[in-house]
Amino acid sequence: MSTVIIVVILAAVCVYSARSYLRKLSRGGGCCGEHEAAEKKVRVTDRDKSHYPYTAALRIDGMTCGNCARRVENALNRMEGTWANADFAQGKAVVRTKQPADAAAMRKAVGDAGYTVLSVETTAPD
Repeated sequence: MSTVIIVVILAAVCVYSARSYLRKLSRGGGCCGEHEAAEKKVRVTDRDKSHYPYTAALRIDGMTCGNCARRVENALNRMEGTWANADFAQGKAVVRTKQPADAAAMRKAVGDAGYTVLSVETTAPD
């Protein structure tokens, strides 16, 4: 009889754990957006790197997970003529642009997403 009770308790714990894990996956989980639906990635339509001759490297404070990096990328990719790739582990984002990089606009976009740009290094084509 006690074995049956233990098995029922273990089954209930497993079901609860599985539901919690699936809810976390569907809602974004992590440090930001835990109780919100996961933000969909903004896809850049023009993915030809040769169309983006200018680059900017942004040092960003506040990114602590993949969700944070996606939010930064989305904020930058919503800007006209940009293609961004953010890395939360390194705390930076590399932004390719079709026109000379507008550091102020990038700082504003990242700031509006809830993060702080510490520095911007731009490079022009050769």
